[in-house]
Parts: sequence; structure tokens; C-alpha cells
Amino acid sequence: MTPLAELSIDRILPGIIESLQRIPNLVVEAPPGAGKTTRVPPALLAHVHGEILVLEPRRIAARMAARRVAHELGESPGATVGYQVRFEEVAGPRTRLRFLTEGVLTRRFLSDPRLDGVEAVVLDEFHERHLETDLALALLKRLQRTSRPDLKLVVMSATLEADPVARYLGDCPILRSEGGLFPLRVDHLPYSPKPVEEQVAGAVELLLAEKHSGDILVFLPGAAEIRRAARACEPIAGRANLLVLPLYGDLSPEEQDRAVSPASRRKLILSTNVAESSITIDGVTAVIDSGLARIASDSTWTGLPSLHVARVSKASAKQRAGRAGRTAPGRVIRLYTSEDFERRPDHDAPEIVRRELSQLCLDLSAIGGDSLDWLTPPPGAAIEAAEKLLDRLDARGSTAKTMADYPLHPRLSRIVIEALRRGVGEDGCVVAALLGSGSRLDKSDLLAALDSEFDYAARRHIEQLRRIVRPPRQKQHNDDALLMSVLAGFPDRIARRRKGSQVLLSSGGSAELAGEPPRYEFMVAADIETRSDKPLPLVRLTSRIEPEWLIDLFPARIEEREGVEWNRVSERVDAISALVYDELVIQESDGAVPDPDQAAAMLSRKAIEAGIERFVDRDQLDELGARVEFARLSMPLIPETIERVCRGMRSFAELKSLDILAAIEQQLDTRALHDRAPARIRLPNGRQTKVHYERGKPPWIASRLQDFFGMRETPRIGSTPLVVHLLAPNQRPVQTTTDLAGFWERLYPELRRQLSRRYPKHAWPEKP
Repeated sequence: MTPLAELSIDRILPGIIESLQRIPNLVVEAPPGAGKTTRVPPALLAHVHGEILVLEPRRIAARMAARRVAHELGESPGATVGYQVRFEEVAGPRTRLRFLTEGVLTRRFLSDPRLDGVEAVVLDEFHERHLETDLALALLKRLQRTSRPDLKLVVMSATLEADPVARYLGDCPILRSEGGLFPLRVDHLPYSPKPVEEQVAGAVELLLAEKHSGDILVFLPGAAEIRRAARACEPIAGRANLLVLPLYGDLSPEEQDRAVSPASRRKLILSTNVAESSITIDGVTAVIDSGLARIASDSTWTGLPSLHVARVSKASAKQRAGRAGRTAPGRVIRLYTSEDFERRPDHDAPEIVRRELSQLCLDLSAIGGDSLDWLTPPPGAAIEAAEKLLDRLDARGSTAKTMADYPLHPRLSRIVIEALRRGVGEDGCVVAALLGSGSRLDKSDLLAALDSEFDYAARRHIEQLRRIVRPPRQKQHNDDALLMSVLAGFPDRIARRRKGSQVLLSSGGSAELAGEPPRYEFMVAADIETRSDKPLPLVRLTSRIEPEWLIDLFPARIEEREGVEWNRVSERVDAISALVYDELVIQESDGAVPDPDQAAAMLSRKAIEAGIERFVDRDQLDELGARVEFARLSMPLIPETIERVCRGMRSFAELKSLDILAAIEQQLDTRALHDRAPARIRLPNGRQTKVHYERGKPPWIASRLQDFFGMRETPRIGSTPLVVHLLAPNQRPVQTTTDLAGFWERLYPELRRQLSRRYPKHAWPEKP
């Protein structure tokens, strides 16, 4: 076997062994390129007799690390060294060193709670703090403090805050490996509005112009961005004789190997953050970092895992940069400014404080995790929400144990269990694999999507899940049985289509259907997306159900209600008798006479929402309000008046036939109103004229000038003189005054001459 090149981690391997012989726990901190992933675990083989488990945060990291260590031992994977990830295992009877993803360890705890035969567990790249990582550490600590004090635990990371972890593990030792990286030149590019693939192409051109001679590793958020960047870089790669290779988790192992193995030509590797940590990719001496990654999150509607593009933390950016300096001096180009870098958080928040926790609660229920001591405790509100979902899924007893056995979200496990019970297990596995793979389906109806062509990742998930579940062979398809199984996994995500593409949700509120609305009325909203550019959530995938299924399967969730509803078309209150599932009406009947009190309350509420102007002249109402204010009385409340007059009525038509203004006046002290703010006053010639009231202004009257002949004093209401509008015979105002005596003396003579010429048939006495 060819001697291995020395790595910086090799210098502390004796210290690691010596520490573990004295104290079972250890924290190892080593920079990228130090070799901790491939050197520490095999170094333990000679000093422990049992099995060694190495937990990796990603499937690709587990596979690649196992292959590298097996190669360095002169073996093939499956001999001394193996790996196990979700849906895939490469191991044999002689395997003692096993690389696996954290979720696999959780499954092992279910069947082997003592981890018999395991002597050491290494948690690699612990800084990523996946949900399963925190659960694994808490379970391992409890096991070590109860029945397995001999179990050795090693926590390793490049960007770890080591002291809190060491305290959590009983103030265990911390060993640090210095060095490991060659010098790096890091440049930040100015902000660019160009698409990220064009920015990548520009950065590649920049490296080639600098005569860069090594392989180039580009970090991008996901497979779609990788494909676009590959197209953008194709002309450049052709001129420079570069081999363009993608690298992401859903590629086949053969395609992943092509990206990380030595090649006869220089490589341009377009990768997601799977290449951010774990083993070194030989030959890479330049990194182009988009600063973005698809971060694991959960749908706020379904709880199913999803990914969204976000900026990476400083720790991740440093990890990415370190990829360029593992084997030689490196060059790093960040496609974002230095100011952007400085504004980023130092570390990503642990998943346990930001993820949906139903899977965690299901695992804890199956394993028995009530007394766990957490490095970071899960939030109480998230635990409560997860427990409520598990209750809806009937995840208790033997059902919960079976659900936990499947490497699926609890919703999807529940679908598989129900599909097996209904004789459509094979189809249930297909549905669960598709929903769990994150693949975007090109049809909005689930059954139609099942008839589509699946991509490689979806096909692989389907076959892997079928191998685990081993459903009986189906002789025929049964759409209703399959759809009822889907309903079992989404009992809280029921929708009913209304007009157009809008649906009502059983959780309350509305959503919008993406694509062409289905022909069926009731559905499971299996994939719902909230978007900032849409006012309502967008339902991307639906599954038909019949309302009778809800009554049969969930009788405890059905409530019979009698009441009233508003008919928008006829603007009237109708009586209803309804069956309600959660907040969604699934059956209703009408035609009965509504309860009078309920009808009046709803009619008044709708009338107020519609606006008082629908039923009362606004000017008249404002004038009455001004008159009441002038009289120093209190105006009745409009809503209370509307509610009072609505008694015995059901519709806007009936309400419009009433004199609402008169109803308001009836509630006033009419004598006080008449005395303090009369509606009309009598003039000297016996003519009565209306008094006009406006808020903030004195009252006023208007009449022909001749009607005021014989009146020297200005009319008053109480101590307030009225504003008098004097009208010509054509009813147009010729003067406004609050001083009639002064008007007769100063202004009338000239006005008399003008009016007598214009209206000679009218009397215009000199002293009126």
C-alpha cells in the first residue's frame, strides 16, 4: 500500500488516542483540509474492538469519505469500511468503520437502543447542527450516562464553537489541529444585477485571464442554478479545454465520482454546498462562491421539508474558501461585496430552533426521549405544534412505532401505512417518495402527476422506499383507496373550491389554485406555497377527496351547525344547516326561515360594512348631526340604530324601505331639539323657511329679499344670529348678512336701484 501523504491532523492523532483512553469524550477542532474526516476514524480502529460509527451531515459526504478511507486502507467499500445513508447501505460482515448520515443512527436506536457492538461514535462537521445531529448527540449522551459508560464520543468540526460542546459533554478535553491550509487570496466582487450564472462565467474568465492552472470549484444554491451556469460557461470551457462537471446530492454515485476524482483535463466543478465540508477534492485551487445555498426549512402549511435560497453564514463562507487551499495556495472569488460578508451572521442557527419538529417528536415517542438533556433545547411552541400534528395523524402506539421505522416525514409515513392497509402499498410508496423528494411535479393534480415521467432522483427514491417498505404486489390500481391514503397523511389540509380558482381551507382562510382548477370540489392541498408576490397562498398540488370520506374517517372532527349566512347576490340573510369539518363547511342545506335575532345581527353587521350611504342620504345625515351638535345633544350611535331597525328584517331591500333618518330622530329629545335647533323659522310675511345646519358654522337661512321686508333685526336661534342669504326673484343670492339693520341702511339703496331695473314688476320700496 502506498504511504499516505502527511496531513496536519496526523500530528495530533496520538493525543486523540491517549485522551480517549483516559476520558470517553473529546472535541476536535481542525481547519478545512486538516484531514480529520479521513484520518481520525481509521486511527481509532487499532484501539477499539467494536464498531465505529461516523455521522456525516450529508449522504454524499458519507459515501465519499467511506470510499476515500477504504482506498487508503487498500480495500473496497464494504470490507473494513462501509457506509449507510437513507435508502442505501454498503457494508459487509467485516465492516467495523461505518460512515452514515445522522438520521440512520436514529433508525438504529429504534431497533438497538443500547447500540450493542458500537464502541465509538464520531460526529463529523458538527457545526452544521442539523436536527438529527442534535438528537443523535442527546441520545448518545443519555446512553453513555446510563447503560453504556464505555461508549466513546468524538465531536469534530472546522468552525465549531468548541467550549459549549465540551461543557455539555462533561467538560471534556478539546484538541485543536493547527495549520492545514495553504495561503488564500480572497477577493470580493462589486454588486452586479446580472443573473448568478453570468456572474460565474465572468469570474471563470477572470481566473483564466490570471493564468490560473488548477481546478475550479463553484458553489451555487441548487441543481437548477448549476445547469444554467453550465450552459453559460460552456463557450469558455470549450476555449480553455475545461471539463465542466456538476456535483449535487441527487446525482448518481457514478456522476458524483466523476466530479471528485482526478481527470486528464482541468475541471470546472459546479457544486451545491455538498462540497462545503468533509473530504478534500484533489486538484481544486480556486473557489468561486455565490454566497448562496438552499437552506433546509419546512412548509408552514404542510410541515414537509423544503429548501429556500438564502445567504450563507460567515462560517460557511470560510469553509467554502478553505476548499481552495487544501492542496496548494488558493484563489477565492466571492460574487458579493465585503460589506455583504460583514453583515452576515457568524454561524447559522441550529435547525432545532427553526425547523418543524413532528419527526423529532415521533422519534422521541418511539425511542423514549422524555428525559433527554439537549445542547440546545427545542422551543416549546414548536413541540406543542408537532404533538398536535401527530395527534391528527393518529401517531400513537404501534402506528407511531411503524411510522418511525420509515425514513419519511410523519405525514408520508402515515400515507404509506394507510396505503398498505388499503391494498395499494406500491402506489403509496410512489406518492410518499414523490412528495418527500422535493421534486417539482409538472401537474397540479396528484393522480395526473403519477402518470408523468419521473426524473432520476424521483425514480431512485421510489425504488429505495419500496425496498424498505416491501409492499405486496398490486394486481390493479385503486384510485379511491390511494386518495384516501393521501387524506390520512393530510387530514388538516382540506380545501373546497369556490368560484374560479379560489379555495376555502379547513384551517380557515383562503388560497389560490395554481394552474387550471380541477373539476372536483373537495381536495387535499398537498403542496401549498406562500409567495410575497401573491396575496393568497398558492396551492400547487391537489388530491381529490369526497366529503363522505371525511365523515367516515374523522367523525370526531365533524360538527353539525345551524345558523345564518349572507347571500352576496341577493343581499339577504339565509338560514343554513351545515356539517363542518374543522372550519370548512362540507354539506349545507338552506330554505328554512332564519332565527330572527341571528338574522338581525347579521343584517345589521353587513349593512354597516356596506356603508350607511346605502340606506340614508349622507347630506341629510350630516345636517342632522350638525343640528344635534348645535342643540348640544348626543347623536345616537349609527350601528345601534341600524341593529334596532333590522329586527324582523332579512335583506337590504327591506332596510332601504325604512326611513332610517326618522328612526335616528326618534331616539332624540325632540322637544329640546326643536327648542334649541328648530328645523324652520317663520318670517314677517308668514312664510316659513328651512334652517340649515353645518358643523363648525353658524346656522343659515335663505329666502327672497321681499320676505324680509318689515324685519329690522336679524333672526336668531337663542343668542346666535342666523346667516341670512337674501335671494333675488330668480332665487339667486344677491347678499349674505348677519346684520339686517346695517344691510337696509348701507347696502339696500344701491341694490334697490339695480333690482328695480332688472325686475320692474316687483315692489322695491325705499324703506322696506
